[in-house]
Amino acid sequence: MSEFDIPAPEVLAARQKLVLDHFRDEAAQDWDATLSTFPHPHYEVVATMTVHDGATAVRGYYHDTRTAFPDQHHELIALRHSADAVVVEFWLLGTHLGPLGPVPPTGSRFRVRMTAYFVFDAQERLVCERIYFDTLSMLKQLVGGVDKKKLKNWLLLVRVARGFLAMSGGRPDPRLVDTVEPELRAV
Repeated sequence: MSEFDIPAPEVLAARQKLVLDHFRDEAAQDWDATLSTFPHPHYEVVATMTVHDGATAVRGYYHDTRTAFPDQHHELIALRHSADAVVVEFWLLGTHLGPLGPVPPTGSRFRVRMTAYFVFDAQERLVCERIYFDTLSMLKQLVGGVDKKKLKNWLLLVRVARGFLAMSGGRPDPRLVDTVEPELRAV
């Protein structure tokens, strides 16, 4: 199969069902069902340059994000098929009610447009969910929802700024940085 070959309709339908089941189970916080969509769970979050590889790491990712945003859910915008992936555009929504690592909760709601690539291998197994989103859009909403007229919130905003600065100091996962340009065939 080449990069120009789109799989048969029944393959695309099976991929789409798996991806929609994955979204449904994730929104329901049914982690066992969500993890069962992968032979080996693997998330790449490009906006934060982090990789969560294996069931334990992915469960940790689920725990951390749902601690910060317990009501996190999705609204699908579009779903597209490619030769080796299902590409999903969606809104991610939630309320910042718990700590996000070193960032204290702001109580603010967010709604951020995202894209996720659900990548399949040659045996039609889901091998990666690669997520892209604009962190500045989320940050603006999390900070923007804080009432800055209240003096007590200024300390919160300082703690939030320090938390985000601490998160930005980490090194990017080399699996997201050390890439190789593909050799593409001329058409």
